[in-house]
Amino acid sequence: MRTILAVVVGFIAWWVGGGCVLYLVRVSWPEYAAAEGPMAFTLPMQLFRLAVGVACSIAGGWIAAVTAKGDPRAAWWLGIVLVVVFIPIHYSLWNRFPIWYHLFFLLTLAPINGYSGRLAGRSA
Repeated sequence: MRTILAVVVGFIAWWVGGGCVLYLVRVSWPEYAAAEGPMAFTLPMQLFRLAVGVACSIAGGWIAAVTAKGDPRAAWWLGIVLVVVFIPIHYSLWNRFPIWYHLFFLLTLAPINGYSGRLAGRSA
């Protein structure tokens, strides 16, 4: 039961963290805000979005593992859940981003969450 709670807490942290960062970016980077509607991101914007995803995965995996009392399996489960959630989203956006963008995002979600959970487990 604790693992399920940990995955839920990590999932919420992932989305809230990403939402807050992207909100701050929209209000402070006018070109980004203008590009967001039509999804016409420049390369620096795409790299920034991927960096936000990495940061959210590090934080989410860490939080999931800490919530699970140092059990890194919760972070791996969080990564798997995120991949399942994001596959249809990225499929619907497939033509709006280069393939490397989709592959990087989807293929690193579970490992980044999992390994950050492992680090949290070691420090617990």
